[in-house]
Amino acid sequence: MNSERKENRRGLEHWQWVSICLAVYDALAVGAAYFLALWLRFDCIFAEIPGVFWKPYTVFIGPYALFCIIWFCFFKFYNSMWRFAGYTDFVRVFGASFSASVIHAVVITAAIDRMPISYYILGAGLQFLFLIVPRFGFRILQGLRARHELPAPDAKRIMLIGAGNAGQQILREVNSAREIHDSVVCIIDDSPNKQGRWLDGIPIVGGRDEIMNAVAKYHVNQILLAIPSATAQQKRDILAICNETDCEVKQLPGIYQLVRGEVSIKAMKDVSVEDLLGREPVKADMKEVFDQINGKVVLVTGGGGSIGSELCRQIAAHQPKQLIIFDIYENNAYAIQLELRESHPDLHFETLIGSVRDSRRIFQVFEQYHPQIVYHAAAHKHVPLMEDSPCESIKNNVIGTYKTAYAAMAHGCERFVLISTDKAVNPTNIMGASKRLCEMVIQSFDTKIKAGKAEEIPQLFTHVGNEKIREKHFDFSNVHTEFVAVRFGNVLGSNGSVIPVFRKQIEHGGPVTVTHPDIIRYFMTIPEAVSLVMLAGTYAKGGEIFVLDMGSPVRIDTLARNLIRLSGFKPDVDIPIAYTGLRPGEKLYEEKLMAEEGLQKTENDLIHIGNPILFDENAFLENLKALMQAAYANRENIRELVEQMVVTYHPETAPTAEKDAVYARLAETVK
Repeated sequence: MNSERKENRRGLEHWQWVSICLAVYDALAVGAAYFLALWLRFDCIFAEIPGVFWKPYTVFIGPYALFCIIWFCFFKFYNSMWRFAGYTDFVRVFGASFSASVIHAVVITAAIDRMPISYYILGAGLQFLFLIVPRFGFRILQGLRARHELPAPDAKRIMLIGAGNAGQQILREVNSAREIHDSVVCIIDDSPNKQGRWLDGIPIVGGRDEIMNAVAKYHVNQILLAIPSATAQQKRDILAICNETDCEVKQLPGIYQLVRGEVSIKAMKDVSVEDLLGREPVKADMKEVFDQINGKVVLVTGGGGSIGSELCRQIAAHQPKQLIIFDIYENNAYAIQLELRESHPDLHFETLIGSVRDSRRIFQVFEQYHPQIVYHAAAHKHVPLMEDSPCESIKNNVIGTYKTAYAAMAHGCERFVLISTDKAVNPTNIMGASKRLCEMVIQSFDTKIKAGKAEEIPQLFTHVGNEKIREKHFDFSNVHTEFVAVRFGNVLGSNGSVIPVFRKQIEHGGPVTVTHPDIIRYFMTIPEAVSLVMLAGTYAKGGEIFVLDMGSPVRIDTLARNLIRLSGFKPDVDIPIAYTGLRPGEKLYEEKLMAEEGLQKTENDLIHIGNPILFDENAFLENLKALMQAAYANRENIRELVEQMVVTYHPETAPTAEKDAVYARLAETVK
């Protein structure tokens, strides 16, 4: 074995032998090129070539051939992979051949004798032709052979959408990857200047209106969307048409692919549900967030959840002094702990297990770590589950928020940000009503603090521990915590989102269950929502309810059907859709603001401030203590007590005439 390796090291590689043969060919080719030029000049009769021209040729051609080999080495002729030669290689061969021909003309004329003009011109042209043929001949023969090959049974017939730079590069790559036997059969482009023309032998059959016809005419089974500069709305319109076909759809992610030179088949990605929402991704300027978080101790409650974990990721990227992850569910907390250890090895953070309902545990965390900023994401969020266990919603969401907020106030926290939801607006379910109560808790704390009456905020207990703040002679006059809430709608891919449920149902062959054909929701991706939550926190002055712009509402039925198509199936044919009826407490629509609330602008067009609805904070705080006692007693009339405190809470399930009008208006916006 060792002797074979030594022998291989002494020998030449295959490509080196090919290069030697190519160099010999080049030497013969340049000699033949100028001989033919001289021969053609004298009517293809060798005997007619005068000695005055023949002698300079024979004297000069040998040294010139040797020079060409050295010259071509400088242009990397003999270590290039000519099997994959492209446009740049063509230009390189032309430059090397042309410059060599110029040197040939100058030297032979100056040092030996002047030759006929046709000798210089024909010699240069033939030399370039002889050099280019062996290097590109393989590509040409391969292309001609591929055009006459019968397609493989599993070959994809591709429609390419976009005849721009990205589309041209994708087309070339498909044509060069003949080992997979796929082929582009037609091109779609909205530019009238391109329609009716051909690109590399492929017809540009028309604009997006011709997609359906072209799919049928050319038997297309895959569509590649290669318009990286298209807006989200344009992509949604095109993808909506593509989804009416049975074709697999992939797209090039974005314009940055062109800038970075990553336009290729590998860069094509499956179309996701996010692509069908029809809006540009939210890109927040996070400089203000960095300035606020950098060097601070930050606590995230519910840090293992879908929103909480993304908060932890983005906070970790802004160099906090310390990050405290607090969650009751150990599996989620452990998962984000492992992730952050790998992605941010220098991050100083702690992962703690505990419940926001346990005031002793909450006080212990604040006393030990003294967080300066709190993102309160801990909450029960599943509407149907909370309808079955309404007291748990009050205990965890409302009382948990109250105890955490009180601990933040008592330990000098600078800012407390509550993660709220659009379900808090005119709630019809106990979960939404509990989140509205959380917002009222925040507003009550802020009002009392600004009025210099923080001592009037009662400390709520279900058990007495060493956290009784009044026994520690706390200075209520020095409270400066800012309390704010941020309200947004559904997030794609979260633990409570319909998307993971739909995917599992599709994997099992259906049916995909939708509660109502007209149910409508606002959607945002988790990173988008979290970045705006953090940015909204920087605008806080205390007491605000920030409302995130979620874009246009989306019909859940449409979302389900698009997801089925993206999975390669036909709705109601391969995968049935079943309408199960609205669940208890579920609304057909979600609102971002109450009718009584106004809307103020902020520096960011995607973040608004709702003017708070006035209520009696003293009565609210007194009733809240009674509500806590009722919840821990698991009283069956808990909804009635909540309804007395949240005047906009109406737990009926039958929509009123007013709601029917709202449904109709929202339905029109998503058609």
